[in-house]
Amino acid sequence: MDEVRFDDRVVVVTGGGRGLGREYALFLAARGAKVVVNDLGTGIDGRGASTSPAHEVAEEIRLRGGQAVADVHDVTTTLGARAVAGAAVERWGRLDVLVNNAGISVMRPLEDLSDEECRRVLDTHVGGTLNMLRAVWPHMVASGYGRIVNTCSDALFGDTGLSAYAAGKGGVLGLTTSPAAEGAPYGIKVNAVVPIAATRMSLEALQGDAPMTALLTDLFPARLVASVVALLAHESVPFSGELLHAAGRRVGRIFLGATEGVLWKEDPTPESIRDHLPAVRGTEGFRTPGSVSASMAFSLERLGVGGGPEPLALDLTTPAPAPAPSTGSAPAPAPNTGSAPAPAPNTGSAPAPAPSTTSTPAPSTASAPTTTPAPGASGPAALPVSETG
Repeated sequence: MDEVRFDDRVVVVTGGGRGLGREYALFLAARGAKVVVNDLGTGIDGRGASTSPAHEVAEEIRLRGGQAVADVHDVTTTLGARAVAGAAVERWGRLDVLVNNAGISVMRPLEDLSDEECRRVLDTHVGGTLNMLRAVWPHMVASGYGRIVNTCSDALFGDTGLSAYAAGKGGVLGLTTSPAAEGAPYGIKVNAVVPIAATRMSLEALQGDAPMTALLTDLFPARLVASVVALLAHESVPFSGELLHAAGRRVGRIFLGATEGVLWKEDPTPESIRDHLPAVRGTEGFRTPGSVSASMAFSLERLGVGGGPEPLALDLTTPAPAPAPSTGSAPAPAPNTGSAPAPAPNTGSAPAPAPSTTSTPAPSTASAPTTTPAPGASGPAALPVSETG
C-alpha cells in the first residue's frame, strides 16, 4: 500500500496552534509537508490573542526534524489572509494545500446573542474561510494544482443554542461545494471534514458533564481526525465538493440529497401537497446533485423536459459592472451677489478658450433577461433558472 506522503508539498493550517489544528500540523509535517502554522491565539470565543500557540507548534515540528514556520495574522481580514498565503510562498516558493481550521464558538439561544457575538462568529467561520480561499486561489490556479480542506460541523443538523455557530458552518458548506466546481478546471479539489473530537471547544460545551466528557475524551481523540484531513489534503483524493464525517474510528459521508418527490399532473395546491407529504419527504429514493446545474437538470428530467440527467451548461456568473458614466458637465453658475464681477487683470495675452463641457451619455446597460433552453427543449417549453438569492 502506497503511503500518503506530502514530501515537497507546502501546507497552510489555520488555527494550527491548538486542538485539531495542532494535530493536523504535526501529522502533515510528519508525512513530509512544509507547514505554515497560523494561529492568532484567541480564546474559544474569539477574544484575546497570543503568539505562543503558533510558535510552539512550529517549534515542536522543527524539533521532530520537520519544516515549519509560525504565523499570527488574523484570517478574518483580507490583508491578514493574504499575509498567511504570502508567508508560504515567500518561504518555500509555492502553496499546495490549505486547511481552513480556524474557528471560535459562541453558543447561546437567539435571544441571548449580542450583535458583536454574531459578527465575531460569522467573521471567523465564513469570513476567515472565504478570505483564505481568495488568498490562496491565484497561487493554486497558476500552478494548476491545489487541495483545500474546510471544516464543517454536526451543527449543520441544528440544535438548541447553535444558530450563530451553525450559520457559520452553513456558510462553510457553501464555500466547499461552489469552490469545488470552480476549481475543477484548474486541478483544485475542495472538500470538508466534519469532526467530532475532544477539544477545548467541545469539552467546554459540555459544561462539566463528567460522563460525556469521559466518553468524548476516550472515543474521540483529536488525533484520529488528522488521518481524514490528510487524505482530503492529498493529491490522490478522488472526489471534490464532499464532506467526510470523522467521528472517532468511524468515518462516513455527510451529504445534501434531493428526494424523487411527487410530480403533479395539475398545479399543486397547499392541500394536495399536505396530503402527499409522506411521499414528498420520503428518503427511500434520493439523489445527490453535485452542482446547481445538476440539480436543475434533475428537476427538468422529472418534469419531462430536457435531455436527461446530465448537468446543464449554465453560466451563473454575475456580469462585470458597467463602466462608470462620464461625469463631465457644465459648472454650476456662480451665485448672484447683486454686484458686477471684478474685471480680470490684463495679462497681455488673450484668455484661454473655455473647455467644452459637452459629454456623451453613457450607453444603457439594461438588457432583457435571457433564458437558455434546456438541452433537448425548444422555444417556450424551456424553463428559466430561478434566482433564489
